[in-house]
Amino acid sequence: MTLRDTHVTMAHGGGGRAMRDLIDEVFTAVFRPPGTEDQARLMAEALQEPGARLAFTTDSFVVTPLEFPGGDIGKLAVCGTVNDLAVGGARPLWLSAAFIIEEGCEIALLRRIVGSMAAEAALAGVRIVTGDTKVVERGKGDGVFITTAGIGVIPPGVEVGAARIRPGDAVIVNGVLGDHGATILAARGDLALSADLESDCAGLGHLMQAALAAAPGLSAARDCTRGGLASALNEMAAEAGVAVEIDETRLPLRPEVAGVCEILGLDPLYLAN
Repeated sequence: MTLRDTHVTMAHGGGGRAMRDLIDEVFTAVFRPPGTEDQARLMAEALQEPGARLAFTTDSFVVTPLEFPGGDIGKLAVCGTVNDLAVGGARPLWLSAAFIIEEGCEIALLRRIVGSMAAEAALAGVRIVTGDTKVVERGKGDGVFITTAGIGVIPPGVEVGAARIRPGDAVIVNGVLGDHGATILAARGDLALSADLESDCAGLGHLMQAALAAAPGLSAARDCTRGGLASALNEMAAEAGVAVEIDETRLPLRPEVAGVCEILGLDPLYLAN
């Protein structure tokens, strides 16, 4: 190992030996991208199938704290991008990852974040094939920001989208609501909350493939991230030109999340999942 620094300095963003050591030992050694060119050159059998379509998405991730019960910003970045592809019926295949790192960030923290990303990508069956790093001066960032883009393949015959929603469709949620949002609020430590909560951050690719296999007529799906279930339902209802009726007595909600929301005056339907 040639990287002996314990914290990121401006030299790590300067394009010289320090930057190369950081990239090689913290990122490339873990992600193992195919080749060293300035672009990833990709091919998959799924692309050769007649009628297959590409799906492409991008997202940026900022969270405080960077590590929280149930995950960290790295896991969040992989899951968020994988899920944006999966809920549209695509099979996620490739990701890019760009890091903006604040001077003074612990390199040990960076290693944990990158390791988390690699582990989550392996679970999702995707590869992180290209990326970038930039370093900003102390006080001009918030530790680490991550931008990811993802490419997947929508198989022939798969049509999933809000415009397909029709009156009479049922809305199903696959887990309890508000855990992630409540966990982040509690983890920040400035609200004196001691709820025993953990983020539900997870990849949905395998779940969506199973759902499509079991119910080929599935109309639409969303991952209820920022804005929660209420925002997702509002967006889909507006696009489909329908109304959505919610039976609040049947919403899956942990007492701890309900308690956090009551204390802070929040609506759990708008908390991130």
